[in-house]
Amino acid sequence: MAHRVTVSLDDETKAALETLAGETGRGQSEVVRRALSFYAANFEAASGRPSDNLEQYYQMLSSGEHVLLDVDFLHAFLEHLYAGGDPDPAFVEAADRVSDYHAREYEARFEGIDELLEWLSFCGFLEVRDEAGGVYHVVFPSEAIQWFMTRFIERSTASMPIELEIERGVSKTIVAERSSDA
Repeated sequence: MAHRVTVSLDDETKAALETLAGETGRGQSEVVRRALSFYAANFEAASGRPSDNLEQYYQMLSSGEHVLLDVDFLHAFLEHLYAGGDPDPAFVEAADRVSDYHAREYEARFEGIDELLEWLSFCGFLEVRDEAGGVYHVVFPSEAIQWFMTRFIERSTASMPIELEIERGVSKTIVAERSSDA
């Protein structure tokens, strides 16, 4: 059953509706229905302050420093590099340069491993469960990502005022933060 609604549009909104109708080849009613459905589905992001995650994604992507990458591509890249033994030394050297750069950045950005692990979890590299006393259980989606990210964590925290104890399991790793003052 169709319900009629009368809406007043300003000139800008009227022009947008006409443009969308022309570009989509759909009638104005259909464009308005779709726009309303989209708005309803995205109300939280559209009506107020975007979620913290959405804002962080936006900042990462708009800076040009990060890109979206399908997680399957990441798995494929690392599995290929890791297949048959140790990764290519040229890849390890390049990855270490990136880690070393981040060590300088993270020295001022993060106060502890908890903040870094939360950031890496947000980026989709791992899942982390906080235990008591600076101990974290970190779960990786594959052995190759575990190797890659554990190496990254070790190198990128080198300038932070912490000491880490890392114990690798099959797909999980225990990361314990020990104060360097102790």
